[in-house]
Amino acid sequence: MSPASITITSLREKKASGGKITMLTAYDYSMASLLDSCGVDVILVGDSLAMVALGYDSTVPVTVDQMLHHCAAVQRGAHNTLIVGDMPFMSYQVSAEKAVENGARFLKEGGCHGVKLEGGIEIAPTIRRMVKAGIPVMGHIGLTPQTAQSLGGFKVQGKDIESASRLLDSAKALDEAGVFGLVLECIPSEIAHVITDSISAPTIGIGAGPFCDGQVLVTNDMIGLFEKFTPKFVKQYLNLAPAIRKAINTYVNEVRGGSFPAEEHGFSASQEVVEGISKGRTGD
Repeated sequence: MSPASITITSLREKKASGGKITMLTAYDYSMASLLDSCGVDVILVGDSLAMVALGYDSTVPVTVDQMLHHCAAVQRGAHNTLIVGDMPFMSYQVSAEKAVENGARFLKEGGCHGVKLEGGIEIAPTIRRMVKAGIPVMGHIGLTPQTAQSLGGFKVQGKDIESASRLLDSAKALDEAGVFGLVLECIPSEIAHVITDSISAPTIGIGAGPFCDGQVLVTNDMIGLFEKFTPKFVKQYLNLAPAIRKAINTYVNEVRGGSFPAEEHGFSASQEVVEGISKGRTGD
C-alpha cells in the first residue's frame, strides 16, 4: 500500500469546506491510471466488477481473491488517488474476526487505503472492530446490491417515514462506529440531505441527489461500456461501445481484405539477410 495525495483527512476537509468529492470505479491498471491523471479523489474497486468485468448477473458471486487481484492492478496505476476496495458478499457478515482478517488482506495484498462494507445498524459493531484494528472503513446504505433481493429488488429506499428513519439511524450508527465515508445509494434527495447534515463523515451519493458531499458512478456506465442496462441515476458522458464496435469491425474487414497490416506497420531486413535466409544460412 503506497501513500496517496488524497487522504481520509482530505475527504473530511472537503466536507467541512463545502467542496465536492469525486469517486469512480476502476478494475484494472489502465483505467486507474486515467482516473488518477484526471484528479479523481477516490477510486472504488467495486464488486460491480462481478457484472461489468466478469459477466455475472449480480455482485454476489465475486470472491475476495478476485477482488484482491483487481485491487492490486488498480493500485499499480493510481498513485495520488485514495483507493477503496469493496468487500464482497459474506466476506464480513460471518463474524467480526473474519471481517478484520479479510479487511486486512485488502490493505496488505490489494494495496487499498480502505474498504467498503454494505449494511446499516446491524453491521456497526463489525465496523467498530475493524476501525479499532486499524482498517479504514467506508459504509454503504440505501440500496445495497449484495442484499438487493431482501430489499424487494433494485428499488429506491427511504420513501416512507419508517424506512427513512431507519436509514438515518443507520447513518448515525455507522458514523459513530468510525466510518470515514458513507455511500448513499438510491435514496430520495431530501433524505440524503438530512443524512448528510446529520453525520460527520462525508456522504457519497449514487442516485441520491445533489446534496451529498460527493458522487460516485460505475465508470463503465458513465462512459457507455456496459450495455446490459443503464440505471436511471447514471449520466452517460460518453457512449464508447458503438465506437469500439465500429473500430473492431473495421479491423476485422481490413485483415480479411488484406489492407492491414500495410507497409508502415512492419519492419524491414537488409537484402543480405534476406538472401542469407533464402539460401539456408544465418550469416558468418
